[in-house]
Amino acid sequence: MKVSKVAKTSANRIFRLCMATGSLNENLMRSAIQKLVATKPRDYQGILVSLKRLVRLEMERKQVTIESATTLDLEERGRAADFVIAQYGKDLTFTYKVTPELLGGLRIQVGNDVLDGSVQGRINRLSNAF
Repeated sequence: MKVSKVAKTSANRIFRLCMATGSLNENLMRSAIQKLVATKPRDYQGILVSLKRLVRLEMERKQVTIESATTLDLEERGRAADFVIAQYGKDLTFTYKVTPELLGGLRIQVGNDVLDGSVQGRINRLSNAF
């Protein structure tokens, strides 16, 4: 579905109002969507599509995946989580994976950002340099 500029602008404005505290306020977003559906302004479907995209991007931005070659104990998980929280702020959702192909180190993915400190990543960067 092609979304007009006016619908995107309206969705951005609604999204910013729901992000007043720095994180997405679900109750405000819910009430804004209910009001949109009830009043049905011009191109309200485009506004809803844009809002859905913005909320999805915000949720992905708060998702953290920490990959390691072996299982991390609680202390190591805590240190990795503290590092990520210091860089990206609170309200993050953590997922831990064991990926033996890394050989050692950690690969941390926060939204679209990837912090690769794994041995396999270093080998790949070294092979690309040649």
